[in-house]
Amino acid sequence: MFTGIIEELGTVKKVEKNKGNIHLTIEAKFTPELRIDQSIAHNGVCLTVISIKDNQYNVVAIKETLEKTNLGNLIHGDKINLERCMKIGDRLDGHIVQGHVDTTAICNNIETLDGSWIFSFKYTKKSISEMTVEKGSITVNGTSLTVVDSKDDEFSVCIIPYTFENTSFKLLKEGDQVNIEFDIIGKYIARMMKS
Repeated sequence: MFTGIIEELGTVKKVEKNKGNIHLTIEAKFTPELRIDQSIAHNGVCLTVISIKDNQYNVVAIKETLEKTNLGNLIHGDKINLERCMKIGDRLDGHIVQGHVDTTAICNNIETLDGSWIFSFKYTKKSISEMTVEKGSITVNGTSLTVVDSKDDEFSVCIIPYTFENTSFKLLKEGDQVNIEFDIIGKYIARMMKS
């Protein structure tokens, strides 16, 4: 379980394909504090640490994960949003994030305002429309955000300078693919409404 508050921008040091999976080597400042079997969100995707050496650690993204996320697009040198799992008793500064990506979206507009930015995203799947509500929570590449504008097949979020500077939003361009996790409470409500 995560909060969507990005702890660090890690660096992808190696991407190795192995059958339908990829092995990622990530460099991060907090690596010496990690242990094998620990869960870490990588652009919002929960992956398990399988080995650690110095300031780098390894995780595996399986075929199922690669089909539903943007992790298969990663290359050497890419920056990636990282968050270690919550500790019981800590403040929940963002919202409840599972690290289970629902879909991807494409950044279709970036508007620079006076001291902030509006990023707009269009879903890559049509079947998930109406999963956002204005002022509701959403996770974009692991970052807990508030929906500013919600439409049938797209939404937008406002980014403050701190979030812009301390996450991969400063590197995001129009046309880039991002991971989306909808609010867990909203997903349960949508499921109950279908019944």
